[in-house]
Amino acid sequence: MAASLGPLVGAIDQGTSSTRFLVFNAVTAELLSHHQVEIKQEFPREGWVEQDPKEILNSVYECVERTCEKMRELNMDITNIRAIGVTNQRETTVVWDKTTGEPLYNAIVWLDLRTQSTVEYLLKRIPGKNKTFSKFKTGLPLSTYFSAVKLRWLLDNVEEIKKAVEDGRAMFGTIDSWLIWSLTGGTNGGIHCTDVTNASRTMLFNIHSLEWDPDLCKFFEIPMDILPNVRSSSEIYGLMESGALTGVPISGCLGDQHAALVGQMCFQDGQAKNTYGTGCFLLCNTGQKSVFSEHGLITTIAYKMGRDKPAFYALEGSVAIAGAVVRWLRDNLGIVKSSQEVEKLAADAGTSYGCYFVPAFSGLYAPYWEPSARGIICGLTQFTNKNHIAFAALEAVCFQTREILDAMNKDCGIPLSQLQVDGGMTNNKILMQLQSDILCIPVVKPSMTETTALGAAMAAGAAEGVEVWSLNPGDLTAVTCERFEPQINPEESEYRYARWKKAVMKSMGWETSGSPSNGDSSIFSSLPFSIFVMSSMLMLIGAKYLSGK
Repeated sequence: MAASLGPLVGAIDQGTSSTRFLVFNAVTAELLSHHQVEIKQEFPREGWVEQDPKEILNSVYECVERTCEKMRELNMDITNIRAIGVTNQRETTVVWDKTTGEPLYNAIVWLDLRTQSTVEYLLKRIPGKNKTFSKFKTGLPLSTYFSAVKLRWLLDNVEEIKKAVEDGRAMFGTIDSWLIWSLTGGTNGGIHCTDVTNASRTMLFNIHSLEWDPDLCKFFEIPMDILPNVRSSSEIYGLMESGALTGVPISGCLGDQHAALVGQMCFQDGQAKNTYGTGCFLLCNTGQKSVFSEHGLITTIAYKMGRDKPAFYALEGSVAIAGAVVRWLRDNLGIVKSSQEVEKLAADAGTSYGCYFVPAFSGLYAPYWEPSARGIICGLTQFTNKNHIAFAALEAVCFQTREILDAMNKDCGIPLSQLQVDGGMTNNKILMQLQSDILCIPVVKPSMTETTALGAAMAAGAAEGVEVWSLNPGDLTAVTCERFEPQINPEESEYRYARWKKAVMKSMGWETSGSPSNGDSSIFSSLPFSIFVMSSMLMLIGAKYLSGK
């Protein structure tokens, strides 16, 4: 006999580096079971980042089935799962064929930089080349980061997509839309929708009227009939059509950073959280009013918890590379075999020994919005070793957070007295202590760090027609936390931060879209040069042969 635990809610958490399915108790918010699968990232050219939408979808099915198997083994009744929430990596762009259900190209990931020339072309069409021309409609600057420019690139460069749009077969969506459409039946009546938080990351959505903006669609030359329907973050979109959870409603949808804000219970104006994932994202709830930054932050929709509920807004500081720098140390440099090893190396060093690492692999996001920046490691001496580089990599995550926190404090006027944190990297105690030292304020980490999935589960469980999760402040369970207090004096912290700023300045202006590295970076792509090199080599070989050496 399976144990009854009362109502349960599942959450699909589809991130940049992995997919997870987690099941929570709707009354106690306790995490009962989960399964995780790592996702491959493809780098077809320098600056390009892609993923296979089919692999993403299959990883979701695998995680759901494996979690249900684990629950059965633990004698838990999966029929108690009343709803499923979806939370996802944002901005990542998919176009698929609604008649076959097949993607028409790989997903272009939010970190991808191929659209730099698209951005520059679009800028030329704006009077005064003003990057913030759409800021008051969308809350966003014109950047490679957001979906509209990725979609524009696909329409310009992929014949299959052009043809599918002409034939009326194409559907566009961010990862949430691709998953919900596929899970609710796909070609057999799948629901093509997104929620306001994901829509607010496309540059096509008016965050005040909460509708797709015809003027912006016209500017980007994007046909509106390929766009998904925009819904609230908490309502029944459709039912699961296959697998162990067939018939369970999908009733929550939030971009991952918005879900973490909900999961951290930041429902009050002025409450903020910082999530350490592939990137780093600081969001501050600004209530029912949109606040526009003077210091490089973006304005986004925090959540809309029901069809008839108001939209809440947030200010966001976005950092492209956080956990991704650890993956880079592992996969590209090979100086560690696992992410956990970075903490050990950094602990052994205890300092970066004057070495600074600016991981601007995808340019710099907030507060600079500088796509020309590239990664640098500076301050190297003969004494520097891999331990110092590991320490500098962790410090880089903390310095980048300090930059966006400073901007947030300036925009909000009231400095944060502590920082609420979550995400996979928060398990690294060295990183959390460093973060507190560099910010000069306490860092507070909940003991259950899966706040992104929790936020999606809360939205799903609270939806009209499900109503198994109460979002009333009095009903929310108190969370146990771990605190990290600053342990160095502020002068030392300021000195290190000033050196970091100096390093950031040196990383800028490195790349232009016209440089050869954006295409084929081989020296042999220059034909006269390659002929010169080849003929020189032949003459050298001939000379050696003739001289008998």
